[in-house]
Amino acid sequence: MALKKFSFNVIKTDNFSRCGVIKTHRGIINTPAFMPVGTQATVKATFINDIVKTGSEIILSNTYHLMLRPGVDRVKFAGGLHSFMNCSLPILTDSGGFQVMSLSKLNRIDREKGAIFNSHIDGKKIILSPEESIKIQKNLNSDILMVMDECPKRSKDYKIIQKSMELSLYWALRSKKEFGVIPHKALFGIVQGGLFDDLRIRSLNELIKINFDGYAIGGLAVGETQVEMFKILDVLKDHMPNDKPRYLMGVGTPSDILGAVKRGIDMFDCVLPTRSGRTGLAFTWNGRVNIKNSKYQKDNQPLDPKCNNFNLNKYSKNYLNHLFNTNEILASMLLTLHNINFYQELMKSIREHIKKGTFDDFHDKYIGKL
Repeated sequence: MALKKFSFNVIKTDNFSRCGVIKTHRGIINTPAFMPVGTQATVKATFINDIVKTGSEIILSNTYHLMLRPGVDRVKFAGGLHSFMNCSLPILTDSGGFQVMSLSKLNRIDREKGAIFNSHIDGKKIILSPEESIKIQKNLNSDILMVMDECPKRSKDYKIIQKSMELSLYWALRSKKEFGVIPHKALFGIVQGGLFDDLRIRSLNELIKINFDGYAIGGLAVGETQVEMFKILDVLKDHMPNDKPRYLMGVGTPSDILGAVKRGIDMFDCVLPTRSGRTGLAFTWNGRVNIKNSKYQKDNQPLDPKCNNFNLNKYSKNYLNHLFNTNEILASMLLTLHNINFYQELMKSIREHIKKGTFDDFHDKYIGKL
């Protein structure tokens, strides 16, 4: 029996914000959507079934890390990433380009060979070409694959960013050829160009010519200000295809998400809710809470009295403060789950307000608070 074809439909707009549905053979994804990050085939400090219960409808995993450990052959032997990690949700895998830039102390870029780098684990020399990145993602059996791109460090040098953007376009074309035609899977192109408006628009237009199933915006969340990020999104929002998902990679804070949705973005991922959960920072509707602060030793109220999911409201700030100050594993588990649950509550509220035509009011109420 043929698997269901990947598709996307916008069901409601409110100015530039959009509410839509991505259909995959593993299930639907309501957009705007936030993808918890399962870098190494696990969303740290949580059970995958609990991730599903938060309302998460897709997760992200990482090509770079999985090809190093445990290795793609081992995941393939297990039947693919879904079987390996016991995950029924759709999975998006990134291409590894960002990790090559951020994690490898020794790396160089070759136009034809790809990224040549030393593993941050054991120093082993590795060559990751656009074709190899796609082959790895196919063997992982992810549902949404990303093209191989170069994610340069932030730079004001126009020529450096231009050269990098042009290389990413060349690799995008090679990635598309290697991907071929797989109706039940999707391949997303990645817009590069730094903080230069003309390079961003050129990158997008060239990717549209290649024709991808969705378009991601990469090269942000690398040190620019929120104002600079929103400026790029403002530039691109009039040029992005209306009938394809729009994915802002590696972003971000709740306020980042609100501002990006206002500018037409449909998909997000970020390690922030999980990483913050492991270090004692909670996201709530009343703002951020550093639960390690000594003032919470005399606070018997829950982080969020309205949260009934997982009975998280039965744990007081006093107790959570104690868990963190005694380095108990349960501390990371509870706060990570709380943060992911909050992010999904945020996304659900965003979708509801777009459908009602009240998103701008919702945005204005919380943009500076979260």
